[in-house]
Amino acid sequence: MATSAAVQEDEAPATRFAKDQLKAIIERIERLEEEKKTISDDIRDVYAEAKGNGFDVKALRTIVRMRKQDANERAEQETILETYLQALGML
Repeated sequence: MATSAAVQEDEAPATRFAKDQLKAIIERIERLEEEKKTISDDIRDVYAEAKGNGFDVKALRTIVRMRKQDANERAEQETILETYLQALGML
């Protein structure tokens, strides 16, 4: 029965390269996931600070989402919303 070390010695260079490359990719993804978690925690802290200062977090999230949109897209959505609100007698 071959040992693990013997199997690794028998690997073709291309196979070893592919394994090393796969490991590097996985490690990069793991680092980025950790950074993403850290950033998410930071964003949550900023929203908590805003709430502590009396700001409405739901409104802040809506504003952030709206600012990501193209101006024309945002105007179109606002027009549709206004139309619906008028139709429901909410304006």
